[in-house]
Amino acid sequence: MIYDDTVCLLGEGPLWHPERGELFWFDILARRLHRKGQHWQFDDHVSAAGWVDAGTLLVASSKALLRFDITTGATSEVCPLEADNDGTRSNDGRADPWGGFWIGTMGKTGAPGAGTIYRYYKGELRTLYTEIKTPNAICFAPDRSVAYYTDTGTQLIKAQPLDPETGWPVGEPSVHIDLTGTSHKPDGAVTDAAGNIWCAQWGSARVACYGTDGGFVEAVSLPAAQTTCPAFGGPDFKTLLCTSAAAGISQNDLSETPTNGQTFAVQVSATGKPEPRVIL
Repeated sequence: MIYDDTVCLLGEGPLWHPERGELFWFDILARRLHRKGQHWQFDDHVSAAGWVDAGTLLVASSKALLRFDITTGATSEVCPLEADNDGTRSNDGRADPWGGFWIGTMGKTGAPGAGTIYRYYKGELRTLYTEIKTPNAICFAPDRSVAYYTDTGTQLIKAQPLDPETGWPVGEPSVHIDLTGTSHKPDGAVTDAAGNIWCAQWGSARVACYGTDGGFVEAVSLPAAQTTCPAFGGPDFKTLLCTSAAAGISQNDLSETPTNGQTFAVQVSATGKPEPRVIL
């Protein structure tokens, strides 16, 4: 079940690179990008990525979207991302089926309404949603019909209709999954090949699967209270990977459950799909 035993303060943004066959993930608070047996240190918080080609990632930092060379570790700026705001950082993000990249920002102290969700596409970074506290669950229906996202504290995962040709939002979002009245707080999410949503739930020690109608299907329990974001990987995309966070957990609980903050891999019956390439 343990994919990597590195303890992350705030593990996030797992990305299975389909051409390399390996997982990349972040520790936001440690300002690190990880892969098995290696990490890269950044000056700013880094949180999410998409793959550009076999040797290149697009990495979201607190100041910019960056082109990252996996071999050399060199970075170059693609475009600024709230570079003039020292109070925010990037959070959840994911490539869309058109080659764009959605990325959310949030206040470093969790201030209400400090965050925004953007889309980078064909050289343009455009604002999609404002007044967000904790942007999460950004993922896309495999038929390209909708994008999903949440502001975690609302406990609502919304579905946003998309233009089938360009991927830009059209019309208004609607509530797709309503977790109000439960203890489950939606964090990162990914869709499988059938269109089901697999959502890590902060504080619930699990990744929960919801059908295309928004109904609960099943949950995969993990030995970490603060599960943060899932991804599908492995040669057949039947491995569910998930990051977690150790920050805020007491030393006593960490001693009892040292797997908090580690990254997990579980075989599931569902089949995922490769993440789309980001076109720069």
